[in-house]
Amino acid sequence: MRSEVVVKFGSGEEARVVPEAGAMSHDEARQWLDAEFVAHECEPLRASGKVLIVDKLLSIAQAVGPAQFQQAGWAQAYARAALGATGRERVTVDVAALQVS
Repeated sequence: MRSEVVVKFGSGEEARVVPEAGAMSHDEARQWLDAEFVAHECEPLRASGKVLIVDKLLSIAQAVGPAQFQQAGWAQAYARAALGATGRERVTVDVAALQVS
């Protein structure tokens, strides 16, 4: 089974990324997501202020929008981080529905 990350945006647009390299390690993925979350000035989705990995995946995708996923290097890093952080072979990030599956 090949690894894949799909990011769906509310406008009907979606980005499909098949990483050329394997997933990041869990720790590397968390560090990358933390850095991107801060770099894009993302806000916690929960009133408690707690930020889960799925929240980071959603917030980052929402902040950068579909255009950022056209940049192959960044999209590859996002996909590798999503796979590494979740431990799954296929991840779907639905920005409009605020769901990661």
